[in-house]
Amino acid sequence: MHRCSKLFLLSVLAVSVLAFAVVFSDYACATEGGGGHYPNGAEDFMTGVLPGPGAYYLNYLNYYTASRFNDRNGNSALSNFSVDVIAEVPRFVYVTNYKILGADWGFQAILPMMDEKVRVPAFAGSNDSRVGLGDIEVDPLVPGWHWQNLHVVAGPEVFLPTGNYDKGEAANPGRNYWTVEPIVAVTFLSDNGFEISSKFMYDFNTENEATHYTSGQEFHFDYTLGYHFKQWIFGLGGYYYQQMTDDEKEGYRVNDVGQKCLPGSGIYCDGNRGEVFAFGPQVNYEYKGMNFTLKWQPESYAENRPEGNNLWFKFICAF
Repeated sequence: MHRCSKLFLLSVLAVSVLAFAVVFSDYACATEGGGGHYPNGAEDFMTGVLPGPGAYYLNYLNYYTASRFNDRNGNSALSNFSVDVIAEVPRFVYVTNYKILGADWGFQAILPMMDEKVRVPAFAGSNDSRVGLGDIEVDPLVPGWHWQNLHVVAGPEVFLPTGNYDKGEAANPGRNYWTVEPIVAVTFLSDNGFEISSKFMYDFNTENEATHYTSGQEFHFDYTLGYHFKQWIFGLGGYYYQQMTDDEKEGYRVNDVGQKCLPGSGIYCDGNRGEVFAFGPQVNYEYKGMNFTLKWQPESYAENRPEGNNLWFKFICAF
């Protein structure tokens, strides 16, 4: 059996175990703010390079933990707050033999499974845990252009509201709304092995019909600086996230705790706009056509969001 096929079967087994846990879980979940659909920091080395025609399997294992939730000024806003998320995320990519505007054409689907634990003692009923299916992402049009040292990938990524969701609780694998996310990913790889890569994204979110809450538009990008040496790539990277428009509830802007800013209420309204920056080391190793990446991304300068640490392990292989 091909090595990639064996790793694929192991990943399917891991997802099946998580799915089994969903069926027998007694927990429910829900929260509105503090994050978006895209898992910031997921992409790194060679993110702007669409591979040649064929089928590819990528697997992301992510652990995010935070014990701090910041207010609009970057100060800790909640005492004894904590969040822990483990995500097992298979990604399937197929690159065709067809060309579109001079670019190779591919498409992809991403199926996240998540184990979330949220603790907010300041709010009754806000200590929750849930294992469940997240929101599936699909991208039917992934064009990739290649020049001598420069590579570019673009496309409209779409997040579907397929994840487990309950508006009365605190943890949520799903977000209960759609997101359309145009992306442009760029990689520059010099002849002597130095690499600059980044994936730029802008999110348009629909209303959460269960809460009548609409999250604002979001701009964010993952970035990597790397050096290729034989089978290794060493680098530094992370992500930057900035919310560009206000959150709204039932047509009104909200403040940083989700309250509607009604006319004459005197409530200070910042639209609950979030911001965060992350930076840390990362390394990649290639072995017999497979790639393994390990990276750590500590966060800083968070506003209206948790501030914590991201740890990623990713592998890529071709069938």
